[in-house]
Amino acid sequence: MQTRKRELLDALIGYLVKHGLADLSLRPIAAEIGTSARLLIFHFRSKEQLLLEVLEEMQLRLQDSFTKLLAAKPGSRNVPLMRAFWDWATEDENYRYHCLLYQLQILAAQDPATYARFLKGNSMSWLKLVQPALPPSQQTQAFATLYGAVFDGLFIEFMSTGDRRRTTKALEEFIQLARSHMQAAESAKPARRPKRRT
Repeated sequence: MQTRKRELLDALIGYLVKHGLADLSLRPIAAEIGTSARLLIFHFRSKEQLLLEVLEEMQLRLQDSFTKLLAAKPGSRNVPLMRAFWDWATEDENYRYHCLLYQLQILAAQDPATYARFLKGNSMSWLKLVQPALPPSQQTQAFATLYGAVFDGLFIEFMSTGDRRRTTKALEEFIQLARSHMQAAESAKPARRPKRRT
């Protein structure tokens, strides 16, 4: 049964990438992926649970891909990590998945009782990935939240306008601001005095 459910998850992700999240109905979904609405209910219990499980699976795949990006040796990247993440997220394959997650934010605003719990878990799991990837002086929840919020805002702007050049330039400006802040913070630290020999 688990193998069949895995196959259904793969097919459902493909369906959502193609059709989005608006006006979902089990019968058209089932017809397109070659199953029945009854079987979908058997495996997922409800349309809302189906959607949550599919999005959780998609999220896990994205986070696994992001973890592999983090695992690359810093010297092997010619660009800052946040820019590398932006380039990865806006690639055609990953872009479609991210679009679905942002559509979910809209659904959650309309129906928080059903979807808000997924968004909270989603936000915290990304925070746990981003925070340790930041420079040591910025490894706080506040900075991780700031980086995430900047990324979210620019990604939504890119989704809305299709203007990759302008949004990428804005991201580069933020990276430069963050770098300047970090350098200023380092400069402000008092110099360590050498220990006296006794």
